[in-house]
Amino acid sequence: MNLVVNGDAETGPGGSAEPVGSVTGWVIKQGAPALVGYALGGGYPTAADPGPAQRGSRFFSGGNSPRTALVQDISLPAAGASGRAAVDAGLVRYAVGAWLGGYAAQEDGVRLSVEFRDAKGTPVALSVLGPVTAAERGSRTGLVERTASAAVPPGARTARLLLVFTRSGGGTSNDGYADAISLSLTATGVRK
Repeated sequence: MNLVVNGDAETGPGGSAEPVGSVTGWVIKQGAPALVGYALGGGYPTAADPGPAQRGSRFFSGGNSPRTALVQDISLPAAGASGRAAVDAGLVRYAVGAWLGGYAAQEDGVRLSVEFRDAKGTPVALSVLGPVTAAERGSRTGLVERTASAAVPPGARTARLLLVFTRSGGGTSNDGYADAISLSLTATGVRK
């Protein structure tokens, strides 16, 4: 089960390249993101460009700010097969994934990090995905899948997702793109 709220940019305001003032499930920490429709065209990724096979109608963009940052805090389950006791026993793994990309040969990009924190809010582990370079995209507009997985660190109680879009060069648009952001937990039954 995906623990991320609105990891696919489908909920709330958006649909054009215009920046939005709020993003369902996320807190805007910096800049002004856009939730762009795949049908918009005009150089933005379309359904024909590389990206998730099962994509919705929209994706995240950095909007028009040089740097845009979104945060989402997720409480890990307290009970069950992936609950606190299993986490503390080293019996739970996480998988984080996202489709990340950009525009043509530009190096605008996006990075997704997941930081696990203990009950006091102290970071205990970090995974970072991206950014995807223009070379990794073959200098094509589109998104490329990035994933990571590992054991959830004992003592972890929350996960903080940080999505940072960075404009690297000219132009007025921050052409870092993201879609299909996910974080899931799996009980392994075996200490890792």
